[in-house]
Amino acid sequence: MFKNIEVYAFVGPSGTGKSYRAQMVAAEKNIHFIIDDGLLVHDNSVIAGESAKKAATKIETVKKALFLHEEENKIMQKAFKEYKVDKILILGTSDGMVEKIAENLKLSKIKETIYINNVATEEEMKTARRIREVEGKHVIPVPTFEIKKDFSGYLLDPLQIFKSKGRGEKPYISEKSIIRPTFSYMGNFTISDAVFRQIAEYQAEKMHEIYKILKTRVQNDGEGINMYMEVSVLYGVNIYEALKEFKLRIIKEIENLTAMNVIELNIIAKSIYIEKEKNK
Repeated sequence: MFKNIEVYAFVGPSGTGKSYRAQMVAAEKNIHFIIDDGLLVHDNSVIAGESAKKAATKIETVKKALFLHEEENKIMQKAFKEYKVDKILILGTSDGMVEKIAENLKLSKIKETIYINNVATEEEMKTARRIREVEGKHVIPVPTFEIKKDFSGYLLDPLQIFKSKGRGEKPYISEKSIIRPTFSYMGNFTISDAVFRQIAEYQAEKMHEIYKILKTRVQNDGEGINMYMEVSVLYGVNIYEALKEFKLRIIKEIENLTAMNVIELNIIAKSIYIEKEKNK
């Protein structure tokens, strides 16, 4: 059990704006880690888990949100240790749900529970429900570099609402769809296609099986990037396994470093490199 982690809960009915206000509640308690919808969020990024909303069925959605799968539990627990989590905020629709999540992840008992009606008015909760039910939007408590789809099927809204908690207090930034870091309102920035190529080249250097990247084409369609790549592979390796591993590494690194979605990545083994035997 992770007895050294202080556990807090943020509870409210589905669609009332919990995720929308999660960063604000966490900031008030000096909490840098949030569990919501199967994800573990650390300040500016998702560091573990997979969104329960991506599950194929409602039953599987519930299982993912409650961390009923042992494999998913281990991933989260590994992240707790790796990131030295000291405080964590669990989001849920009921006291029973957040308690179950804490129990399944072997966390200690919840120290304090904050309820949505303590931080939002009835009118604000009604508005959140309308957005959820009518517009089909779901909030993710994680910042992003630009308007994009963080997860398949999530529509993000560019509208930002800046709020201050009072004189001397730090303002917090919120949106209908996502909470952004402070730099997002200081001007636009662009990630060059060359950045994606360089990330791929660096990953190629780390894999002995990939001899060289011969050609790369990157296209940004607004929702993420599409990449096409031709490579030379080392003679004697399992080409299928090598390309599969290379693809996974590139996608993971691009999404971690740039917060851009990789919609599609096609890699073609265009040639084989045969190492020359060294003179004995």
